[in-house]
Amino acid sequence: MAEYIKIYPENPNQKAVQKVVEVLQKGGLVIYPTDTVYGLGCDITNIKALERIAQIKGVKLEKSNFSFVCEDLSNLSDYVKQIDTTTFKILKRALPGAYTFILPGSKNLPNPFKKRKTVGIRVPDNSIALALVSALGNPIVSTSIRDEDDIIEYTTDPELIYEKWDNLVDIVIDGGYGGNEASTIIDLSEKPPVILREGKGSLEIF
Repeated sequence: MAEYIKIYPENPNQKAVQKVVEVLQKGGLVIYPTDTVYGLGCDITNIKALERIAQIKGVKLEKSNFSFVCEDLSNLSDYVKQIDTTTFKILKRALPGAYTFILPGSKNLPNPFKKRKTVGIRVPDNSIALALVSALGNPIVSTSIRDEDDIIEYTTDPELIYEKWDNLVDIVIDGGYGGNEASTIIDLSEKPPVILREGKGSLEIF
């Protein structure tokens, strides 16, 4: 059974954040709030945890489209090839924010993602998500938790999320009601950039 932890976004409790981080470090799966919808995440360095998420989502890990949630742009050089000034300016304008940017992957990607040409990067504008990544010290590999219901694509109530996911994950963080609009996905590995999905993030960053 998963543990249900309440964390207030105004001032995330460091003790609670640390508790979640310890679970992530041991290979646990965590459902946590972002600036868009609730996400399912694990430590990028833990292969077993990555495989668990892929299994839950019913995809092969190597072919998954999980995004890397970073604290800021300083992590980028670990996973992304050198980017030009124009691309960097777009990222700087947009982040933290409700975007997933597709960027050319570097040779330093974790083993399961080594063959990828591109990688999706997120820096959510959510204090809980950023506190987790900061305390963990490396990105969280993340995917949104979709609902099977076609009308309600994303569940926003953390208590309902807990009821549904309690046997699949280790912790569900209640950070208040989530959104029901996913991030805007922009492919910056192409010139000119390609909008793959219009979501919560405004396109006025261009």
